[in-house]
Amino acid sequence: MTSTLSDYSGLIVAPHEPPCLSIYQKTHRSHPDNLQDPIRFRNLLKKLEGMLEKKYPVKVTEPLLEPFFRLAGDHHFWNHALDGLAVFGSPEMFRVYTLQEEVQDKAMVADSFYTKPLLRIFQSYARYQILALSRDKVRLYTGTKHALDRVDLTGTVPQTLVEALGEKITPPHQTVASYGGTKGNAMHHGHGSKKDEEEIDTLRFFRMVDSTVLEHHSKRSQLPLILAALPENQGRFRRISQNHLLLDDGIVTNPDSIQENAFHEQAWAIIEPQLQHRLHAMLEEYSEALPKGIGSDDLEKTAAAAAAGRVSVLFINNDVRISGLLDRQTRMITVGTPECAGENDLLDDLGELVLRNGGKVVVLPSEKMPAEAGFAATFRY
Repeated sequence: MTSTLSDYSGLIVAPHEPPCLSIYQKTHRSHPDNLQDPIRFRNLLKKLEGMLEKKYPVKVTEPLLEPFFRLAGDHHFWNHALDGLAVFGSPEMFRVYTLQEEVQDKAMVADSFYTKPLLRIFQSYARYQILALSRDKVRLYTGTKHALDRVDLTGTVPQTLVEALGEKITPPHQTVASYGGTKGNAMHHGHGSKKDEEEIDTLRFFRMVDSTVLEHHSKRSQLPLILAALPENQGRFRRISQNHLLLDDGIVTNPDSIQENAFHEQAWAIIEPQLQHRLHAMLEEYSEALPKGIGSDDLEKTAAAAAAGRVSVLFINNDVRISGLLDRQTRMITVGTPECAGENDLLDDLGELVLRNGGKVVVLPSEKMPAEAGFAATFRY
């Protein structure tokens, strides 16, 4: 039932028939705190019902709400929650995202999904993956600043050397020699060393891990990949790897002897300076673009540029909401009042439009924003 980052872009890019229902909720990983989560979800669901009843007949609202109610009663789901939850439903789709970060409880009905909190969490510049690799097994983790969770590799990546090679594990190389004349029994001598055989199998295992992680995980997530391995395995894997997302800096240790919280700390120490450098470069680019007329914090100019596919980077303030609608065809903006709880967030619409046209969207807290308008954009031209 749970959706992943790999299909998140479809939620943004694809048009959806309204009404579009969005629920965000803080959740808990463990008992007894998680007992309250389904109760709070039902309360948010009641808010959705109330909003829908004001605009749509029962024949429209009942099928829309049915998967939400089914989720509310799924005990297995609530027993395996993380730190947050995002649920989206429309006449043609229903998606659930378990999140590694907390979100504020919110229920919304609008002409498009409310995706800004989800975008903030899923934007690739603030996330990463760790490949924990030894000679005979592998694990994959997805991390943020606040959390690190293991990725289920079932059906995508072989998790052990035996699973990867099976009966194709290299047998000892043998040569046969006879002693004691033509009637003597043949005696077998090993011709290849055990170390040579292990090296062959290790490299074959590493190649299979590299290709399957790239195909089934890195290509979909586009997240930077940190290798956690002993020095000799760092060298072996890097020599054969084709993964362009593999970082030069790794966690040089035996991954089988380190706790996950230590993984998290060491990974963040590698990732954070790179994130700060990339963000600084994007903010500097905006500052240089502004006096040249290829940057703006004007709503109408930015909307027109977004519709024309001219926005390369859009910064959105996570703490600001501009109530209103953006017509993607006419580029006309209708600004509503902040009190209108059911209206679209214009910043959300802008972000979706920029992503749809191949630009980047970066959601930031107020103190890191380069402008006070709630958004800022760098144009391609």
